[in-house]
Amino acid sequence: MSEETRKKEHKEKHLEKLTVKELRKIAAEIPHARAIHDMHKEELVAFIKETRGIEDGTLAKTKTHAVKIKMTKPELKARIRELKIFKMQASESNENKKAAMLRYQISQLKKKSRRVATA
Repeated sequence: MSEETRKKEHKEKHLEKLTVKELRKIAAEIPHARAIHDMHKEELVAFIKETRGIEDGTLAKTKTHAVKIKMTKPELKARIRELKIFKMQASESNENKKAAMLRYQISQLKKKSRRVATA
């Protein structure tokens, strides 16, 4: 691959998506007084952006996690009692899959109730 196509590839890719080796190659082409081999990826990206005059106006995307509803121990126990009633109804009406699913949910809630501090 020629140098021109390599440089073009780097310009097309976002700096955050490059590997540390690729970033070090780019940084080695830039005249500098700092030791590049000691830099971490974030430092290399910042150094390259600074020397090229690239302003980072966009914020990096972060994964958002679903908010888990935290229940108190009495709430958990009440939910377990509700599910036990539904499980009994399902087993009486021969809905084995539904009963198994409810049994699993009850088991998971019991495990949570053991971990939750008493309110």
